Amino acid sequence: MKPIRLCAIAAVASLGAMIAVPVVAQSTAPSATPSTTPMPQAKPAMPPGTSGTTTAPPMGSGSSSSTAKAKVIALNTAGKDELQTLPGIGEARSEAIVKNRPYRSKDELVSKKIVPQNVYDDIKGRIAAVGGSKTSASVTTAPKK
Repeated sequence: MKPIRLCAIAAVASLGAMIAVPVVAQSTAPSATPSTTPMPQAKPAMPPGTSGTTTAPPMGSGSSSSTAKAKVIALNTAGKDELQTLPGIGEARSEAIVKNRPYRSKDELVSKKIVPQNVYDDIKGRIAAVGGSKTSASVTTAPKK
C-alpha cells in the first residue's frame, strides 16, 4: 500500500479510538452490592390539554404554611376574635371592621380606610362581604295607585 493511504487509515482509526475512549471511560461499572438509596419515582402523565405547570394559590405574608384551604370569613357577621385570625388584623382593626358594618363589597375596607392596601391584598382571598346591602329611601318603590 501507499504510505499516504496508510496514514489516512491510521488517522481514521485513531480518531475512532478517541471518540470511543471517553464513552468507555464515562460508563460506570455495576456495583457488587445493591444500592440502598431509593430511585426517584417517575412523575405521572399529565392529562391531555394541560401544560404540565401548576400554580400555587397566592399566599399572604402572614399566612400559615399548611396546605389546608382557609375558610372565608364574612365581614358582616364575623366576630372580633374571628377577624383577628386574618394576617394584619389586630384588635383595633377588627373593632373598626365591626364598627363600620355593613359592607356591600370587601374592597370597602380600603375605600373607608379601615385597612391599608397591602393588608387588604393579603386577606382579600379569605374575606367576603355577604349580606351587606344597606336599605335607603331612594331604593324603595312607591306603592302603585
